[in-house]
Amino acid sequence: MYARRRHVYFAMMGTCIVLFVLAWAVVRIWSVPAAVGMCVVAMVIPPVAAVIANRRGPEDRWWDDPSGDPQSDEWWDELDGKKRPGP
Repeated sequence: MYARRRHVYFAMMGTCIVLFVLAWAVVRIWSVPAAVGMCVVAMVIPPVAAVIANRRGPEDRWWDDPSGDPQSDEWWDELDGKKRPGP
C-alpha cells in the first residue's frame, strides 16, 4: 500500500512540474489565459498529492494501536493517561 501511495504521489508531483513547464515554455506563446489556467491546476495538485500520500490504508498501523510489545504499550498508556503508574 505504501509503495502505491508513493508512486501516485510522485506521478502527481511530476504532472504538476510538467504543467508548469509546458504552461510557460509552450502554451503561453498561443494563449496566456490557458497557461494561467494550467498553472492554477498545477497549484492545486501538491496539496491533493500530500493528502493522498499521507492517508491511512486499511492495513496501516494507526498511532494509538497496540504495537504488540507489552512494555512499550504499557509505557504509552501511562503517558496518555489511560493507566495510572504502578507502585
